[in-house]
Amino acid sequence: MHPDYILDKEFRDINFEEADIKYKDFENCNFYGCDFTACTFQTVAFIDSNFFDCNFKDTKINYVSLRGVQFTGCNFTNVNFAMTDQVIYEFHFKDCLLDYAKFYSLKLKKMQFINCSMIAVDFMASDLTEVLFDNCNLRKAVFIDTIANKADFYTSYDYSIDPEKNKLAKAIFSTDGLKGLLEKYNLIIK
Repeated sequence: MHPDYILDKEFRDINFEEADIKYKDFENCNFYGCDFTACTFQTVAFIDSNFFDCNFKDTKINYVSLRGVQFTGCNFTNVNFAMTDQVIYEFHFKDCLLDYAKFYSLKLKKMQFINCSMIAVDFMASDLTEVLFDNCNLRKAVFIDTIANKADFYTSYDYSIDPEKNKLAKAIFSTDGLKGLLEKYNLIIK
């Protein structure tokens, strides 16, 4: 795979090496069952592309552009997204494993997390305005200095969010989730 610009390609069950990814642009590509764990993503762009059942566990992601990207059934355990390109970006997750991932200080407006495991994810200082957390496990996720106005937590669970340390105007929670908002007060809620 030598060209710097790859268009309309499908990749199946490939174990990518660092040279296969670095300094490349992928547009309208689909990746199925691929393994990216040997890669350090550096100056890479994915545009209007989809990833299905791919492994990114512990992958180093530096200066990656994600524009119109959907991840489905992928493993992002312990991946740090903090260095992703913040200019013209859009990416979403469905049925993904995001445990211990870091989204520190990112603008994630209107992002969608659907049916994801997000244990101990770091959202510190992130902008989560209008983010959808649909049926996500947010146990021990870190929400400090976040802007989560109009974020939807209605079907998610096991979160602990301090309303005094986060902006939550018009955020949506279920009555079952109120315990996660009041946890610091050591109340018993029945």
